Amino acid sequence: MTTGLWELVLKGVWVTVQLLVLSALLGAAVSFVVGIARTHRLRVVRFLAGFYTEVFRGTSALVMLFWVFFVMPVALGWQLVPLWAGTLALGLTYGAYGSEIVRGALAAVDPAQREGGIALSFTPWQRLRLILLPQAVPEMIPPFSNLLVELLKGTALVSLMGMGDLAFSGNLVRLALQESAEIYAYVLLIYFVIAFLLTRGMRGLEKRLKARVGKAPRREAAAAEPVVIEGVR
Repeated sequence: MTTGLWELVLKGVWVTVQLLVLSALLGAAVSFVVGIARTHRLRVVRFLAGFYTEVFRGTSALVMLFWVFFVMPVALGWQLVPLWAGTLALGLTYGAYGSEIVRGALAAVDPAQREGGIALSFTPWQRLRLILLPQAVPEMIPPFSNLLVELLKGTALVSLMGMGDLAFSGNLVRLALQESAEIYAYVLLIYFVIAFLLTRGMRGLEKRLKARVGKAPRREAAAAEPVVIEGVR
């Protein structure tokens, strides 16, 4: 490829990275807010959070993207630029999946921990902040890592509305060179490299968070030496 075509691909990579970061931040915020709301003591809060989750999990991300970009301007009278439209659609959609990760991790915390917080007269917010989240967040990292990789692949949907991401740029280069196999091989490799870096980064984050709460990754825990008690053979 020529230098100009490589520049086009690199611009597409930059757009994809921006979209990934922004939609991941929005999705993380939605995940924690909705996931925590699903464990709320008030039934109406749990219902609203569950309703949101079911709606966004049960609808197509592509249709949601088109709805945000094409329908909202007609219905509300204002237009989002493609980057923010993609961020909103993907963040809300994948945030619904992430909320189930948060809810499940909070529910998996030992009930005795909750009871201990109640015995110490902690408020619900103090129990959440000081007891539940520090233990639940490390367990969220592996499924969040998978969800982040899925979000990376989902960013390719924005190419269908003409946004110059990696998939869109790769298609333009393909049309210019008439070389489908070579160009899409490069595109696949770039997606793989980004996904690999994300996975490694999340794995490192998991180890650091588990170390803070006195836990070790399961693989390391399984390889730990057995405890020897004197007098027991």
